[in-house]
Amino acid sequence: MTWRLLAWSGIAVAALVPIIGGIWLFTLPAASAFRVPPPIATQEHDAMVAELKPPKRSRPLIVMLGINDMTETTDYLMPYGILKRADVADVVTLATGPGPVALFPVLKVEPDATIAAFDTAHPDGADYVIVPAMSRDDDPAVMQWIRQQAEKGAVIVAVCAGAKVLASTGLLDGRRATTHWFYLKNWRSKHPAIQYVADRRIVVDRGVATTTGISASMPMSLTLIEAIAGRDKAEAVAREIGLPGWDARHDSNAFKFTRPFALTALRNTLAFWNREQLGLALAPGVDEVSLALVADSWSRTYRSHAVTFAATDDVVTTRNGLRVYPQVVAPDWSADRLLPAVGTAPPAQALDRALAGIETRYGRDTADFVAMQLEYPRADVVQ
Repeated sequence: MTWRLLAWSGIAVAALVPIIGGIWLFTLPAASAFRVPPPIATQEHDAMVAELKPPKRSRPLIVMLGINDMTETTDYLMPYGILKRADVADVVTLATGPGPVALFPVLKVEPDATIAAFDTAHPDGADYVIVPAMSRDDDPAVMQWIRQQAEKGAVIVAVCAGAKVLASTGLLDGRRATTHWFYLKNWRSKHPAIQYVADRRIVVDRGVATTTGISASMPMSLTLIEAIAGRDKAEAVAREIGLPGWDARHDSNAFKFTRPFALTALRNTLAFWNREQLGLALAPGVDEVSLALVADSWSRTYRSHAVTFAATDDVVTTRNGLRVYPQVVAPDWSADRLLPAVGTAPPAQALDRALAGIETRYGRDTADFVAMQLEYPRADVVQ
């Protein structure tokens, strides 16, 4: 009798799972409509730029902070590549410990120094510290070092879910801030003293800046260039990277956990037998921003994972001096699983082309799914 009861109980539970899952999916909102948000008032923009002015040096020192075991790829590389391209500041990559930084979801890089070595060389601290998303939000070394840099007068800039790391330090308490849409609810619940600001890609408050999703690294970097070197310089760099217009405007309501998003994640996850490893050739002089965006996008489909390859295991130096390790040593890659070379297209175009390639290979739903993760307004805009 007991075993029959257990068997029927198991069948009942198995039957309830899809029913409950279906009800949950039905409660999710339909696809978001992207609307053009109103322009940012000149006074608001000018005030934000003024708050981001270099606090110490005429040629500022900017630090990209990472932990060795998993730092977000594009959060770490996009500001680095754009700021190095601008050549308005000294930009260095740091890690909490010696050795390479493993980036998530793809790539591995050799940082310039450890935080300990940086402290020895620059006891007065950095002008700006850029904090990307990390595999953990409460790394003791990271939290202590960020607090110390803030005490030394550095402007702290958290990119995307790097705002979770920054919140753990307490520096966001009582300040206005934002973060990636996916983490917003838990972030606000865990840190109720933060004053969340909607409809802004960039929020600056008393020496601390935060951004929305990953793609906000572009306008954030350009705003920082404007604060350091003026509007003309920022516009020149923006044209180079393929982003002629930018500001802090954002439609926060367009980014949320929707039914299409959940269904695409579920469908692509269940297609585990058809998951692909796609090769991306790692060539000397490649643009860091384009490399990060292409590799990151293709690794977020839940259908594929991008890996960099080269003929040898030697470190490859990028356009602006970053040292990247190939993940696979191979002279070539199977043509049907070879991603197009990053090439020389402006980074913003590289992202659009990657999303177009994803749509061709896996469908519009998957391309939109990736764009939503990047908090990138790719979908048709409603005026």
